[in-house]
Amino acid sequence: EVQLVESGGGLVQAGGSLRLSCAASGFTFDDYAIGWLRQAPGKEREGISCISSSDSSTYYADSVKGRFTISSDNAKNTVYLQMNSLKPEDTAVYHCAAVPGDCSYYHTEILIHYWGQGTQVTVSS
Repeated sequence: EVQLVESGGGLVQAGGSLRLSCAASGFTFDDYAIGWLRQAPGKEREGISCISSSDSSTYYADSVKGRFTISSDNAKNTVYLQMNSLKPEDTAVYHCAAVPGDCSYYHTEILIHYWGQGTQVTVSS
């Protein structure tokens, strides 16, 4: 059974930090890039970060660059998103997703093979 399980969301004050985890199972982790996408209330879902399992290349959206760091522990089939200097506008449901190959199309939802269930991140001002 394919699973992507997120954890680590919660409520934090502006300026604080959270670390999200995405544990993958049931598919060949090295053949996929793992991305993080978020959806805030009333807004479209946006891709914010991605890491390629094969070469560890990373991508960040401008909205999170310099504040968020994505990393991968291939031995554990787990991807992490360290989120620092959080802002109220970071409030959203965060999903991890698996797309074949590299990060080129991780934000193209039709190409995503697997989704996690999502974890809520709420940043208070």
